[in-house]
Amino acid sequence: MSATGGGGTGDSPYPLGLRLAGRRVVVVGGGAVATRRVPALLDAGADVLLVSPELTPALHGHADAGRLRWVRRRFAPEDLDDAWLVQVAVDDPVAAATVSAAAAQRRIFCVRADDRTAATAWTPAVTRHGPVTVAVLGGGDPRRAMTVRDAIRDLLGARKGPLLTPPVEQGSPVNTPGSRGGRVALVGAGPGDPELITVKGWRLLAEADVVVADRLVPGLLLDELRPDVELVDASKIPYGPSRTQEEINKILVDRALAGRFVVRLKGGDPYVFGRGGEELLACAEAGVPVTVVPGVTSAVAVPAVAGVPVTHRAVAHEFTVVSGHVAPDSPASLVRWEALAGLRGTLVILMGLKNLAAIAATLVAHGKAAATPAAVIQEGTTGAQRMLRSTLGAVAADVVAAELRPPAIVVVGDVVGALD
Repeated sequence: MSATGGGGTGDSPYPLGLRLAGRRVVVVGGGAVATRRVPALLDAGADVLLVSPELTPALHGHADAGRLRWVRRRFAPEDLDDAWLVQVAVDDPVAAATVSAAAAQRRIFCVRADDRTAATAWTPAVTRHGPVTVAVLGGGDPRRAMTVRDAIRDLLGARKGPLLTPPVEQGSPVNTPGSRGGRVALVGAGPGDPELITVKGWRLLAEADVVVADRLVPGLLLDELRPDVELVDASKIPYGPSRTQEEINKILVDRALAGRFVVRLKGGDPYVFGRGGEELLACAEAGVPVTVVPGVTSAVAVPAVAGVPVTHRAVAHEFTVVSGHVAPDSPASLVRWEALAGLRGTLVILMGLKNLAAIAATLVAHGKAAATPAAVIQEGTTGAQRMLRSTLGAVAADVVAAELRPPAIVVVGDVVGALD
C-alpha cells in the first residue's frame, strides 16, 4: 500500500513483495537500526551478510547461533557480490553514500536508514496477520505510514483493543502511571512468537518513546517500532557481553525522569527469572511510576507448543519451575535439588543447558529414576524451534550430540509422553 500523491510524477514508489528466502541480503552497520531490521530479513529466510566492526549483543546472538554471517570490518564494495538487496544501517552519510554508489554500480536496490531520499528502496511499515502481510509506505513520512499501518492492523484484528487511548491503570501509586512526567512499563514480550505478546503489552509498546529490550524479545516486535523510538539493546547474552543490571536501572530512571515513556521489554514474563522486581524497586526509589504488564512465560508456553502439557490428568498434578543457571553444587544455588528429586510432578528447568549434566546427575543421585522421560525444546514457539526427547539419565549427552543451544527449556516428567 502506498499513501503517496497522484500518479504520473515519477515520485511514487512501485510496491513489491520481495521473496528473499535463500537470497543474499547485505546489512551494513551493527547498531540499533540493524538490530531492528535484521529479524524481519531472517524471518523472510534471507541469507544475511552483516558487515560492521562491532555488533549489538542481540546481533551477536544471531551471529553466534549461525542465523547470519558477520564480517567484522568496515564495508568493502565486493561485499555486494551476489547480493539481491542491501540495507545501510549507519548514520555516517559518507559511508552510506559509498555503499549506495557500490549498489548502484551493481544495480542492487539500496535501503538507507540515514537518508530516505538517497535510497533506491524504502522499508515500509508492516503488520502481519497469519499469512497476510500488509506493508504501508507513507510517501517518505514514516509517521504517516505507521499511523495507517496501525489502523489496518486494528481492522484486521491482529491485535484487538484501543490503539491510541491512554491506559487507565488500577493499583497502588507505584503501579499507577502519573499524570506528569515520564513513566516506565515493565512488559513481558512472551516466549518468542511475536503474536504471543499481550494486547496491553503491544499497545504500550506502540506508545513508547524509549524501548529497552533484552535478547529474548521477539525481533519482529522491534521492527514495528516507530522510527523515532530510541531502542536500547540491553541484551544479556549468556556468558557473553551484557549490560550490568545497575546500568539498565539507570537507563530506565534517567529516561523517565527526562519525561519520556519507557517500555522495558523482556522475554517471557518480567518476574519469572526476569529481574523485573529489581527494576521496579529502582524506579520506585527514584519516584518513577511503573506499570507491570505480565507476559506469557516460556516455562508453560514452550512445552505446550511442543506438545508437552506441564500437567495432565492422572499423570501430573503439579509442576515446578526452577532456574538452572547456577550449578547444583554451587554455594550460590538456592534450589533444593534433593527435594525436587522426590516430587512426582513435572520439573521445568529454565536456563539450565550449561549445567544440565550436573543437574541430571544430582536428581538421579537423590532418587529420581534415570529412565524418567525428559525433553529439551530450543527456541520454542519460533520458526527455529527444535525438540529433543530423551531420558533423565541420557539427556545431557543427547543435547551435546544434537548440538542444541540456549535458549532452551528442559522438561522432566511423565508428561513428556502424555499426548503421544
